[in-house]
Amino acid sequence: MHVKRSAPSRKETTSKPKRDHLKSSTKTTKSANKSQAKAKISSKPQAKAKLRAPRTEAQYTAKPEKFKETWDHVLAAISKMRREKISLTQASRDIGISPRTVTKWGKSALRKRPNGKYAVKASDSLLRIVLIPTPEGTREIAVRGSKQVTMLAEYWNALHRYLQTGNTEKLKQFEGKSIADANGVDVPLLTDLAALNRLGSAGVLSFESLYARTA
Repeated sequence: MHVKRSAPSRKETTSKPKRDHLKSSTKTTKSANKSQAKAKISSKPQAKAKLRAPRTEAQYTAKPEKFKETWDHVLAAISKMRREKISLTQASRDIGISPRTVTKWGKSALRKRPNGKYAVKASDSLLRIVLIPTPEGTREIAVRGSKQVTMLAEYWNALHRYLQTGNTEKLKQFEGKSIADANGVDVPLLTDLAALNRLGSAGVLSFESLYARTA
């Protein structure tokens, strides 16, 4: 006996596609939410990186010119505090930068006293771009730490003394010594008199600051 099958109702034929559509929509929404969450997570390190003080020459170079000027002023204020034993407020005023900016970027070089005021530490590990003589001329290198800069400053003083007076006593103290750059690579201090005389005659060594930029 042949039984005639009735055609499925419209409700039955359309219910499955709707369910499939809802599943697809739900998957799309979840996928979009995950993408947004990942975007938020990835943006946080970038935001923090922008607020982080440079620790390598590449990081410093990648900063905009306005930041470099600010950074140089921060370093100048901290050096002035240490050299002249003056307050953060006075040093900032002399350099032309706000104390708040100095504490924001140079906080690792400062310590907060019980009275809330800041004092400079005996040394720091802030990045500085300095000049160092080589047989081919002066070269810019990045160094981390005020101790490295102090040593380089003493070398430059000895070098200038030799060029002005011919006295090599102080310069000889730096024979065989080097400066470690920010990547840990030793850069030798030039003490070869023939090379220094040549550079001095060419006017390559006639400047007052060891810094590559004037703060």
